[in-house]
Formats: sequence, structure tokens, C-alpha cells
Amino acid sequence: MHGNETCGTLGIRRVLADIDAGRLAILAGTVTFVPVTNPLAYAKKDRSGDRNLNRNLAPTANPVDFEDRVANWLCPLLAQHEILLDLHSTRAKNPAFAMLGPFDNAGTLQPFGQAKRERALALALGVSRFVDGWLETYAKGVERRNARVGTASTRAQALNTDPKYGVGTTEYMRSIGGCSITLECGQHEDPASPDVAYAAIHRALAHLGLADGPVPAPVSGAEYLSLVDVIDRLDANDAFAREWSSFNRLAQGDLSATRADGTRLLAPEDGFIVFPDHKALPGNEWFYLARPRLEAELLPR
Repeated sequence: MHGNETCGTLGIRRVLADIDAGRLAILAGTVTFVPVTNPLAYAKKDRSGDRNLNRNLAPTANPVDFEDRVANWLCPLLAQHEILLDLHSTRAKNPAFAMLGPFDNAGTLQPFGQAKRERALALALGVSRFVDGWLETYAKGVERRNARVGTASTRAQALNTDPKYGVGTTEYMRSIGGCSITLECGQHEDPASPDVAYAAIHRALAHLGLADGPVPAPVSGAEYLSLVDVIDRLDANDAFAREWSSFNRLAQGDLSATRADGTRLLAPEDGFIVFPDHKALPGNEWFYLARPRLEAELLPR
């Protein structure tokens, strides 16, 4: 999905080599591997081609940019499947973690009915940190952007203020009846990140009964967090209080950043900073806030 996040590409190619060499056999069902989803971003070795494919993903009759054209083949491909494992990496050095979807619900934002199946897959991937609350948090950010921007005057503003902003592969997959997990495999250049991706693919295939190999036991001692807010960068001179990394702890009242006009952004409660983007452009998400949750709160109901 992002051209500078190559752990999935490398992990997938290793799995395909295992299949070709007879070291791994697909015993049931159908598996599709997509080593490079966004070839323009991949060629640029950058996060995006023309824009971030994993924020506004939907087919369109009138494609405007390269990512629209990718979406027009990717979305029908997703629709042919039941389950998606989407492999990513992060800028900062952090242990691998998985993004969870919502509990089963009939709401308007992200109705869903496969939380138990999805969480069982997440627990089989070999990571012990899980984060939920993605689309609910994005909805807050979109509401603030709309209040701040009003009528969008640019393509970027139109995308960032779209009510469906935040819908990427996993959210789209859930919207068409499937389930999905985003796995953040570690830091972009960490040589261990492709190993995480490779192992997770093997574990997922065994867990789902698609391939041979021992069925992985669910991870124990898991840590659960929920995203609760997203903070946009408003000015190029907005500055972090320090060099944050995802999952750095924040105590209530801690200074996280300072706006160009001198406004101090203080942590509203004890929690964590997640996905701090030191290169965020004005008008885009800058960092997220998360709070810990008890394991019982995040398990299937």
C-alpha cells in the first residue's frame, strides 16, 4: 500500500519462493498474494504516488489520480476474498503490532459482524500489542477539518474532509462483508520487519487451515490500546515537544507539541502517543492519542 514499506513485499516473495520450492503447500481454498499494491509509490520509494491510497479507498467511475486507478482494480480483487492480511511498517522503531476492527455492531460508521473471527486471526499472528478505534478516531478528525476548512478548495482538502476519509484496505474489506487485520511489522528499514511479515503469513495460513504446518497458539500477555483522538498539523512551524515514537507514554498534562502561534498541546489524560509524523504536511494528521484498555474489553463479546 505504501511504497516505502517493503517488509510485506519481501515477506510475500519469500512465501512464494517457499511454495515454488515445495516447502509450503496450499491445501484448501484460494490465496492471492499482492507483493506491490501501489507500483508508483513503490517506484518512488515513497509513502504515496499521487496521494495516500490507504485513506480514501473506493472504486470510482472517474479516476483523478494514480491511486484512484489502483483502487479500481484493488477493490474488486478484495471483493473476491473473505479475509485480508495487510502488511505495513512504521517510521519509528517499535515492536510489531496489529490494528483491530470494531466489535460487531449495526451502526452507520462501520457496521460489522465478524469481530470474533477477526480477533482470533490477530491473536495468531505472533504479536502481542493490539490497537483499535481507527475509524471512530478518524471521524473526529474529519469533523474538525470540516469545521476548520469549510468548503474544500483543493483536491487534498476534499479528500481529507470526505466523511469516508480513513477508509483503507481493512475498512473497505469489512464494508463488503469480509474481515481483515493490518499488521505493522516494525520499522521500515529494520531487517527484522520482513521476518515478522513472513512469519505472520505462515501463521495466518495455518490458522485459517489453508496451508500445512502447526496451528499457532493464540498469543498470551497481550496489550490492548484504543485510539481516542487524532491531532492535525495546522502549520509547518507546529513542533513536537520532543522526538516522539509510537507508544511513548504520556501523563495527563504532559506537553506533546506546540502550535506555531504558541498554543501548547497537553495530554488530556494518561495514555500514549501513536503514529507521530514528523513530516506531516499542514492540514494532515500529525499524531494520535491512545488509552490502554483491559483485555476483557477488547475480546469478542
